[in-house]
Amino acid sequence: MNLYIAPNGNDRWSGSFPNPNAGKTDGPLVTLPGALGRLAALISGRTYHPDQFPVKATPQGPITVYLRGGVYALDQPLVFGPEHSWPVTFKGYRNEKPVISGARRITEWHKGSVNGKTAWVADLPEVVEGQWAFRELVVNGRRAERPRLPGKGFYRMKEVPGAVLPTGWDNRHFERFICNPGDVRNFKNLKDIEVVYVHFWIEERSRIAAFDPKTNLVSMERPSFTTPVGSFGNQLADYYLDNVMEELLDPGQWYLDRSAGKLYYLPRPGETMQKAEIYAPRCLQLMGVIGNPEENRFVEHIRFEGITFAHTDWRHPDISDGAAILGTGQDQKIHSRRHGRGRFAAAAQAACDVPGVIYFEGARHCTIENCTIEHVGWYGVEISDACHGIRVVGNTLRHLGAGGVKINGAAASDPQVQVRRTGHHRITDNTICHGGRVFHSAIGVLAMNAFAVAICHNHIFDFFYSGVSCGWEWGYQDNISRDNLIAFNHIHDLGQKVLSDMGGIYTLGVQPGTVLKNNLIYNVTSAHYGGWCIYPDEGSSHLVIEDNVCYNADRQPFHQHYGRENIVRNNIWVFGGEAVGIYSRNEPHPGLVWIRNIMVSKGEPIFKSIFPPESEAHRMLADGNLYFDTTAKPHFLMGGKKYSFRQWQKLGRDQHSIIADPKFKNLAKRDFTLAKNSPAFKLGFKAIDVSAVGPRPPSKREPAD
Repeated sequence: MNLYIAPNGNDRWSGSFPNPNAGKTDGPLVTLPGALGRLAALISGRTYHPDQFPVKATPQGPITVYLRGGVYALDQPLVFGPEHSWPVTFKGYRNEKPVISGARRITEWHKGSVNGKTAWVADLPEVVEGQWAFRELVVNGRRAERPRLPGKGFYRMKEVPGAVLPTGWDNRHFERFICNPGDVRNFKNLKDIEVVYVHFWIEERSRIAAFDPKTNLVSMERPSFTTPVGSFGNQLADYYLDNVMEELLDPGQWYLDRSAGKLYYLPRPGETMQKAEIYAPRCLQLMGVIGNPEENRFVEHIRFEGITFAHTDWRHPDISDGAAILGTGQDQKIHSRRHGRGRFAAAAQAACDVPGVIYFEGARHCTIENCTIEHVGWYGVEISDACHGIRVVGNTLRHLGAGGVKINGAAASDPQVQVRRTGHHRITDNTICHGGRVFHSAIGVLAMNAFAVAICHNHIFDFFYSGVSCGWEWGYQDNISRDNLIAFNHIHDLGQKVLSDMGGIYTLGVQPGTVLKNNLIYNVTSAHYGGWCIYPDEGSSHLVIEDNVCYNADRQPFHQHYGRENIVRNNIWVFGGEAVGIYSRNEPHPGLVWIRNIMVSKGEPIFKSIFPPESEAHRMLADGNLYFDTTAKPHFLMGGKKYSFRQWQKLGRDQHSIIADPKFKNLAKRDFTLAKNSPAFKLGFKAIDVSAVGPRPPSKREPAD
């Protein structure tokens, strides 16, 4: 059975035809809410009669809802509930391009000026009345930027009253800092300016509450999550000011003057008011697929294909946000129940509390495939509690305020874990890029408390923190995360000197059965410390890490903080700013089995440890590896002392390993193809083919279960 929706349709019509008939007495529906009402009636068998087309028929098979090309604007999210549980596919009609938008198109422009610059100006009465405010603007398919200070880079806090340096990550919260003279002034609309300070692995964001020009004391609306220090706690945090009207100077920038109800935009060369497509969001989210697991009522078999989801706003996530903003009625919210930040200016890590624009809870066997999610303020997709068999396959997720895909189920300690655990999901063949534009600590794919998840064949790049994160327990306690596969991903250009302590793939906790294999990871650069390609952190245990190619990390391609019995074999690790590998905590048990790896340095140590060798001989079992330095003989740095390879072997390690040129095809161009006579093959090393990483064409993907 087919239904059709078109911009020139009518919700009074039957929806049985793709076009209005000659007399325009029947044809497609016009709105998505109208289609949901029609579907619920069809599935339940009850009468649904918007007007002259009563419907009373239970479908005998799957339903396809075709969307004709055009923009379908929402002012509140669509919610699929158990009443919509049926094999239903929403897809673009033929090769047409439907867009589900959470925005209003701004067309009422006139010429004006601001800061001495020619500007487009739109008067928005709803803004003056306090009925509408937005933080995003999309112009001709491009995210427009709010003006900031400094234009590039960061200021640094001069003093934080009450903070004593050095200090590390702690539970202290601060609402004030002293800036250097001239960094903050009594700007126009001062309380609409946001201080964004980056430190450790998070960004903190708060509006300014007050400024004292005599003392340069800045007071913020939201307290910090932790003491605002950078580096290893020996300097104060770096920051910038977002949304400064006086800095609206460059083409492509915009500013919303809420007090005057005026929207300003400085056009780029070639843009005209008559042709420009400018969207300002009205929604935070676009869609929720929400069952009721406590009552064993799920939403199943809903599928979306060939649709663009776009144009949503952002704010600090808070479960107290009103239903009128986040849902469809006074008792309906589309919001994760987990990891709320309350009044604080940040989450503890990974923007973990930021919801998805498309949200699943109590959903089974649902799919988003070959879609585009772009210009959204939060995570693109969230798979939350009590979900099973969700597929996010072959999509493009780009220009994201937070990250791409977030999976967030009940933890092992949750009293409802048996009802609300989540797993058996497939996140594959997606391009996920240009993320963290608002929440800089967000991640390409974040899997928290989830099992049997395949995160494979994705292309993840241009983020300010980690590419993939999996786990979410700090230490050796019970963990839901297990049996996950992270494979054949192409991950690069992360960190970009904004945040610290990140990995191309970052893991947490005990994860038996989890495998990291055949990933290509490179160009990870941190602000102060911690740019790593693969990073088993905080009790990561029982991992198998094999057949990965990792290079160009500003700290080390591999870093294990602490964990148990991880097997790291048959990988290529090349060039780190401080070393090629590091294991940074001394533990009373074997943490690493390191065999058949190729490690190449250019003067930096092969391995580095802050501990002397006599205190850690048991931690790492290494053998059958190939080591090479392009500038000299490889060395190892332990407890601040340099060790030659012979001295390293005398410590009981690498008895059958060798120092030799691996004979890559072209090291300068990072082509790690091994020559047939590479000495690595004599060690049992198996060639790694990186041609298969990243998204596959549809014909090469695994079929749906």
